Amino acid sequence: METKDIILELRTKNGLSQDELAEKVYVTRQAVSRWENGETVPNTDTLKMLSKLFDVSINSLLGSPLKLICQCCGMPLEDCSISKEIDGTFNEDYCKWCYTNGKFIYNNIDELTDFLVDHMSNESWPPDQARAYFSQQLPKLKHWHNLEK
Repeated sequence: METKDIILELRTKNGLSQDELAEKVYVTRQAVSRWENGETVPNTDTLKMLSKLFDVSINSLLGSPLKLICQCCGMPLEDCSISKEIDGTFNEDYCKWCYTNGKFIYNNIDELTDFLVDHMSNESWPPDQARAYFSQQLPKLKHWHNLEK
């Protein structure tokens, strides 16, 4: 789905006119009309306001062009699992289970690895294989890579 269709759908689903949406994000009705006709795309600051207003990620507003993963645990991110900052804005780097209220839940890679192995290993993926996989993959993610520096 394109940005123009997503904005139109979110606006109508929330029962807003173009004028009402424009007022909420500090633009003109004509700007909203241009977005919905596909003539322009909201700027970064406006995308942030739309994201907060409609409770969707900027990635979703742009038609999900990126496949996001949590940069702490590696889980694929959807709008319902993306973490939020204390002010309510989405943090598209982390899931809500790894980063909550502006704080990381796991500050130790071994603690996260133990949790993941306990919850993700099964008959077809034994704990030793799961541990080897996470021990290799987690250090590549931004959160753990930055902690090593």
